[in-house]
Amino acid sequence: MHLEDSYPFLACQKIFYNIQPPSSIVRSIDEEFKKAAEFHGHICPGLAIGYRVAKYAKEHYPRSKDEELVAIVENKSCSVDAIQEVLSCTYGKGNLITNDFGKQVFTFYSRNQDKAMRIYFKGSVFGEMDKLRQKFAKGELSEKEQQDFAALREQAVQKILTAPNEELLSVTHVGIQAPEKARIYPTLRCQECGEGFMEVLGRVANGKVVCKSCYEKMIC
Repeated sequence: MHLEDSYPFLACQKIFYNIQPPSSIVRSIDEEFKKAAEFHGHICPGLAIGYRVAKYAKEHYPRSKDEELVAIVENKSCSVDAIQEVLSCTYGKGNLITNDFGKQVFTFYSRNQDKAMRIYFKGSVFGEMDKLRQKFAKGELSEKEQQDFAALREQAVQKILTAPNEELLSVTHVGIQAPEKARIYPTLRCQECGEGFMEVLGRVANGKVVCKSCYEKMIC
């Protein structure tokens, strides 16, 4: 049986990266990380970062059933998918808030405990991989560089998954105001395009109450 038969997300990874799946990672994978990888679509250092952060947070705050746990993330990277899967903090429920500062920083607020924890991923795990990542993004990796990139990425994932918390995570307990709970607003009909939209996001242009997308077209 091929690894892809047991772990379908690895087939996606092979296509995405044009490399063989990281078998050493698969041998040591736990079920929770497997679920995060299936949700995300492939294994990568970013997902592993989010997984380690989420795993640490889960040791202190229970997984959110509804909106009890709020995650405030400071990036829009792969790591956020692990936060969603492991902690059940999602955009749809309103308990995932993004302040995109391009930093691997995550703050978790427990409504039940009225406590918050800020976690900064401080681990230095990429090294020479950064140069190859830039070439990978441009599709400029040679066959040899693809192999090197795969090896470096696997090493990074392994380190992230196995290194002690104190080596990877900077954790501080912080006091923050309780994030506003998700609200359901009335729906209005846009007087320009005719589509329904959330009332609170309405705009007025040329004497019409319109949705935000129409507003932006009308004022240009």
